[in-house]
Formats: sequence, C-alpha cells, structure tokens
Amino acid sequence: MSLPELPEIVSREQWRAARGELLVKEKAATRARDALNAERRALPMVEVDTEYVFEGGDGKATLLDLFEGRDQLVVHHFMFAPEWDAGCRSCSAFLDQIGHLAHLNARGTTFAAVSRAPYTRILPFKARMGWTVPWYSSYGSDFNHDFEVTLEHEGESFERPGVSCFLRDRDRVFHTYSTYERGLDGLGSTTSLLDLTALGAPAGSERVRYHDEYEN
Repeated sequence: MSLPELPEIVSREQWRAARGELLVKEKAATRARDALNAERRALPMVEVDTEYVFEGGDGKATLLDLFEGRDQLVVHHFMFAPEWDAGCRSCSAFLDQIGHLAHLNARGTTFAAVSRAPYTRILPFKARMGWTVPWYSSYGSDFNHDFEVTLEHEGESFERPGVSCFLRDRDRVFHTYSTYERGLDGLGSTTSLLDLTALGAPAGSERVRYHDEYEN
C-alpha cells in the first residue's frame, strides 16, 4: 500500500515557529466558534404542538416523554428506513462516538436516537451494536418529515442524518435547533452536543464528575 504524501521534515525550532503561526489561527477559530454558539443560543424557538407518538423499550411515548423529565432533549435522527434490515453505517459510526450519557443527563439534557423503522427492526440491530442509548421508532408519524430528515423526491422517500434540539417549559415543548449531514461533523462529545442547545454548555469543568458520582 502506498503512503500519502507526508509532511515536510524540519528542525524542532522550525516546527515550533510553524506551530505558533497555526496556533494564532486556531485561537481565532475558537473565538469565532464561541461567538457562533452564542448566536445559536439566541435563536428563536417554535412550539411543537403536533402530538407525535413514538415506540420505545417501554412502549408508546410522546415527545415530552422522550425528555425523561429533564429540561432539554437532543435527538439523533438515525437513518433507518422501514424497509431496511440494518441502520445506516455512518449514523452507526456517529452513535459509536457518543460518550457516557450521565454527563449530559447531569446538565439537564437527554439524548435519544429516533428512526423511521418499526421498533421491531430497531431492537435487534441495537442489540447487535451493543448500544444502551434510548432509541425510539417514529414509524407511522410525520416526525421525520416534519423535521426534514425524510424527504420526498419524484415520489420516492430518502433519508438524511441530522440532530435536533428541544427545550421544554413544563408540558410545553419547543424546537430550538436542527442541523443535518455535514453539520454533524465534529459532534459526539458532551460539550459539542450541549453547544447545540438553547441552554448551552456550562463554563469550566467545576461540575464535571466521574460518571458514577452524579446525583439523580
């Protein structure tokens, strides 16, 4: 197997100089990302008044049920059409990257996957992959169409990956953000997911604990 073109070999001093130049750009990108996150948190939100019905491990569930009593919900729109025998490979790789959910849960945020396939198809694939994340079927509802992850073209349906964020105020549910396809690049860590939400990620690490030390 031929190797790709490798970086230039230089002295340690030359490397430090080049690294310093790149660091300036990295810090600018970090500041720009912080500003973008602030704009995202300031986005308006829209109330979700459709009564979607999902199916999960405990039977039928509403969108409010998916919050599991927390203030925020991050939904991974996992590509799994009703006629497929297995989930999307790229979506599977994304779900493999999701860390321990205790860190999200401790910050009032629930993570769940939602697919259009019937739950009877989801369950064996979930077991095969060894995942424990909450996963629901939206089969028979308009949820995937309404949040633009199942699209129609010339009479045929096709799926695309996405992430949507929701906020609740008592029994009212609001949609705050969605991103699709390349927008999922770089996501997976607790902080990256919280940065998509209306309440955002907490500053600093003073609230970080071992995942078995959080209080319910």
